Amino acid sequence: MRTPLIATGVVILALLYLLALATGNTSVLSDYYWPVFALNATVLAALAGLVVRQLVRLRRRVKTRVFGAKLTQKLVVMFSLAALVPGMLVFTVSAQFLTRSIESWFNVRVENALDRGLDLGRNALGYVLTDLSRKARVVGNDVAELPEPMLGARLLRLHEQLDVQEIAVFARDGRLIAFAGPDELSYRPERPPSTELRTLKLREPRQSIETGRGGRIVLKVQLAFRDYANGELRVLQLVQPAPEAIARDAELIEDARAEYSQLLLARDGMQDFYMMTLALVFLMAITAALAFALYFSERMSAPLSELAAGTRAVAQGDFSRRHPVYRRDELGILTSMFNRMTQQLEEARHVADESRRQLEDSKLYLESILANLTAGVIAFDRGGHLRAANSSAGRILGVDFSELAPFALTQWPAQVPTLTTLVEVVETPPLQRDEWQQQIEYAHAAGARTLLVRVSRLPEQSQGGCVAVFDDITDLARAQRDAAWGEVAKRLAHEIRNPLTPIQLSAERLAMKLSPKLEGADAAMLERATDTIVKQVAALKRMVDAFRDYARAPKIKLQPLELNALVGEVLALYEGDVPVVAELAPQPLPIMGDAALLRQVLHNLLLNAKDAVLDVGIPMIHISSRSDGHLARVIVEDNGAGFAPDILARAFEPYVTSKSKGTGLGLAVVKKIVEEHQGQITLANRETGGARVLVSFPLLEHECEAAIS
Repeated sequence: MRTPLIATGVVILALLYLLALATGNTSVLSDYYWPVFALNATVLAALAGLVVRQLVRLRRRVKTRVFGAKLTQKLVVMFSLAALVPGMLVFTVSAQFLTRSIESWFNVRVENALDRGLDLGRNALGYVLTDLSRKARVVGNDVAELPEPMLGARLLRLHEQLDVQEIAVFARDGRLIAFAGPDELSYRPERPPSTELRTLKLREPRQSIETGRGGRIVLKVQLAFRDYANGELRVLQLVQPAPEAIARDAELIEDARAEYSQLLLARDGMQDFYMMTLALVFLMAITAALAFALYFSERMSAPLSELAAGTRAVAQGDFSRRHPVYRRDELGILTSMFNRMTQQLEEARHVADESRRQLEDSKLYLESILANLTAGVIAFDRGGHLRAANSSAGRILGVDFSELAPFALTQWPAQVPTLTTLVEVVETPPLQRDEWQQQIEYAHAAGARTLLVRVSRLPEQSQGGCVAVFDDITDLARAQRDAAWGEVAKRLAHEIRNPLTPIQLSAERLAMKLSPKLEGADAAMLERATDTIVKQVAALKRMVDAFRDYARAPKIKLQPLELNALVGEVLALYEGDVPVVAELAPQPLPIMGDAALLRQVLHNLLLNAKDAVLDVGIPMIHISSRSDGHLARVIVEDNGAGFAPDILARAFEPYVTSKSKGTGLGLAVVKKIVEEHQGQITLANRETGGARVLVSFPLLEHECEAAIS
C-alpha cells in the first residue's frame, strides 16, 4: 500500500508543477494551460471521489459500531483541522499578495521608459540610415555614366572605400546588373520585389530596417538613377549591418516592449489564471491531506480492529489468528504479545486435540474390536442402564438395543419377553462372586438357540456396573451331540451286533429241535416265541446297521454331474404314486458330487414328504431347482402338517422324529452327506402349511474358480 501512495503523491506534485509552469505567459507550456488545468481538475475529482467514498465507508462503519471506527473518525477530524486551518491562512495571504503584486507590475513610468528607450534606438539607427543614404547618392552619381562592362570593377572599388556589406545595381525589371559584396562565392544579393522597384522615385532614396541573413538587423537603402549611356532607369541598393550594440539594445527593448504590451493586455486574464491555479492547488492540497488523513487514521486504528477481531476469534475457539507487526511502537508490542498468546493457546489446544484424538482412536479401536467380535457384548452401568452393545449382541439376540436403551435391565422382559432368562442370569449373581457364567436356552425367532453367558462386575473406578459376554454355541453343542451320537453308534454297532447272531441262531435251533417233540398248544407257543425272537433280532440288526451308517463317514467319489438330470432320475421312480410336481431350472446345473449318495438324499427327502402327506385329503409334493448366484438349489415342499416347533430346532439330531415308525436317523444322514458335498440344508415351514427343505450345492464353475484362486 505504501508504494501506490508514494506514486500518487509524486503524480500530484508533478501535475501541480506542470500547472505552475503553464500559468506563466513566457513558459513553453503556456499554450497547454487548459489541458494541464483539466488534467489536474480530473485528478482532483478522482481524489475527491475517493475521499467521499472513504468518508461514506467510515460513516457506515461508525453506524454499524465497528470496533475502532470512532477512533478513526476522531483522527480524521483532527488531521483535517490540522491541514485545513493553515491551508486557509496560506490561501488567503497568497490571494491578497498575488492581487497586489500583479497590480504593481503595470506602472505608467515603466511603459514610458520602454517607449523612450525604443525611440532612442530607432533614432540611433536613423543616423546610420541617413549616412548610408548619403553614400548611396555618391555611388549613384559615380556609376551613372559608366557602361555595364566597367560597372562591376567600379562597384568593387567603391565597396572597399565605403565599407558597406553590399552594393548592387538592378535593372527596373529586377535583373541584377552588377554587385559587390563579401568575399563568398555563394553570396548573391537578394532581389527586391518588382513592385518596390517600380514605386521608387528618381534620386529619392528609400530607407528600411530589415532582418538579414543569420537573423541580424541590416539597414537597406534603395536609390533610383538614370544611366546616361542608354537612358534607362536603374536601382542602386546598399546594405549595411546595423551596429551590433545598437541592434542588440534595440532588439532587447523591442522584446521587452512586446512582452509588456502582452502582459498589459492579459492583466485581468492573468490574474484570473493565477487565482484559479492557486484555488486548484489549495483544493488539491486539502483533498490530498484529507485522503492521507483517512489512510493514516485507518492505518493507526487497524491494529486495534485486528486485535478486536482476534479477541472475538479466540472467544469462539479460533486460536490460529496471527496479525502482522508493521510498527515498533506500543501497538506493535501489543500485537506481538497477542500473537504470542494465541500461539500458546493454539499449542495447548493442539496438545489437547492430540490427546483427545488418541482417546478417540483407542475408543474406535475398541469399538472395532467389539463390532467384529462374534460374541455378543453388553455393558451396563451401576443403575442397570445400557451403556454399550456391539452388533453381534443384537444379531444373536435378535433385538434392537436402541429401543431398549431408555429402559433399565429389570424392565427389559416387559419389552422383550424372550430376554427374561438372560436378564435373570445377569441380575442374580452368585454370592461373593465377581465373575459367573451359565448356559441358557434362548427362544430366537429362527428357533431355539443355546447361549453361554459370562458376566463380570466392572471396577468402581469405571463407574461400576457389569458387562455380559455371550456366545451362540448352538452349532457347537450340535456338533458335540453329533460326535457323541457317532461314538454311541459305533459302540452300539459293535457291542449289540455281535450277540444278535447267536441269539437268532439259538432261537432257530430251539425251534428246530423242540418243535417235533411238542404238540398242540406247546408247539404253537414255541413257534410264536421263536418267531418273535427272530423278528426282534432282525429289527435290532436293522437298527444297528442304521447306527453304523450314521457313525461311518460316507465314502464320496466326486465327479461332475448335472443336478437336474439326477433329480429327473429319482422322480422317475415315483411315477404313479403320490403326485409330484417338478419345476426344474431351464439351464443345466453342473456340480461335483457322488451320484449314489445324492440319490439317497433325494430319496430320503421325497420319502419324508410322502409320509407327511399320507393323511392329507389332496396330497401334493413340489420339487424345484434353480441357480442362485454361485449356488445350485433344490427345494422340496409338501402340504402336510409341517415340522413341530420342538422338532424343527433338533430335526438333524438322531432319534428326533415325529413318525411313529423309523429310527430318526434319516435327516441326520442327509445332513452329513450334504455337508460332505460342501453344501447346506435348511428346514422351514411354509406359510400356507407344510414343510419346506432347501438344499444348496456350489456350482461346478465356481468350485473350479475357487480352487484356481
